[in-house]
Amino acid sequence: MRILSTLFALGCLGILAGCGSTSTRDAPNSAYRAIPASATANVSGDFAGSPGVSAFIQRMERQGFPPNRTAAIISGAQRKQSIIDLMDRQAPSRKTGPNGAWTRYRAKFLTDQSIDNGVSFWRRNEAALSRAASRYGVPPEYIVAIIGVETRYGGFVGKTRIIDALSTLSFAYPRRADYFSGELENFLIMTRDEGLDPFAPQGSFAGAMGLCQFMPSSFHDYAVDHTGDGHRDLWNPGDAIGSVANYFARHGWQPGEPVAVRARVSSPGTAEAMKAGFKSSYSLGELSSRGISPVGSVGRTGQVSLIRLDARGGYEYWIGLKNFYVITRYNHSNYYAMAVYQLAQAIRARKGGPSGTRISSTR
Repeated sequence: MRILSTLFALGCLGILAGCGSTSTRDAPNSAYRAIPASATANVSGDFAGSPGVSAFIQRMERQGFPPNRTAAIISGAQRKQSIIDLMDRQAPSRKTGPNGAWTRYRAKFLTDQSIDNGVSFWRRNEAALSRAASRYGVPPEYIVAIIGVETRYGGFVGKTRIIDALSTLSFAYPRRADYFSGELENFLIMTRDEGLDPFAPQGSFAGAMGLCQFMPSSFHDYAVDHTGDGHRDLWNPGDAIGSVANYFARHGWQPGEPVAVRARVSSPGTAEAMKAGFKSSYSLGELSSRGISPVGSVGRTGQVSLIRLDARGGYEYWIGLKNFYVITRYNHSNYYAMAVYQLAQAIRARKGGPSGTRISSTR
């Protein structure tokens, strides 16, 4: 399973565009439904004759989509060069030595306004968050922080038509065509099962959807009807809240356990030479033998990870626990997971209630 965030290691701030959540139901552009069953499966428009289109139509036929219907949908999709250009800009740059990248990244999310908006979102959705916490064991602050980092609490859900994004990346972007054609398949299944016009939903340029920016495969695997209205609607805060909580729970969230603990390092040179990141694995005893110890309680844990953040003035070290790793399943980035963790703690502290691990200020 992947979502938009797993595609881009440093998250999606500044890439997503648009405003607030909007309804995706009963949209006007449903002309493809009127095509008679006897119509031929000819594709017109921007993707006529594109590689992979015929195979995709056959693929969708196995999912119960008549070929003429799939052809009509693809004919109505638009090729967007801007999407291809944005994808080509995502290659990570190589950096050597500390340059304050974490400090800059953190500053995008840990602002007074973002924290205040998180508290407001929590208060507006208190009932849905409480039910999600009770059902899935995920504290409200982490659900809120994910939605805050992903879409500014629903303020920036994207304005690209999902059908255009996924069709462009399936049929005009060979490097990732296999992956995105699978997402396009899941998207069309979603629109059929949820009664949506496939031309209506809007999201990110890579096809991520709703307040929580699930890719269609994530919708298939993890989206839930948390509001009880019979639909899974990621543009609805209630369903987005439940879906994030379900995602975390399904990836092994440990209720009541900490996420990360600041590390005390007695030998910076030794720590700098060690493998770090959410994929690293150490026992506390091994870290201790190298002069690295947790500042606070790590809870019930076995192996831990060493997290090295490129903070202004030098490296900053944390010990990542199981729940930190779970956050990285949403986005495979140490910075992303730490931003979610620290934003969650800040929102909880400002709203009032147990604050968890104290956040040390970044240098």
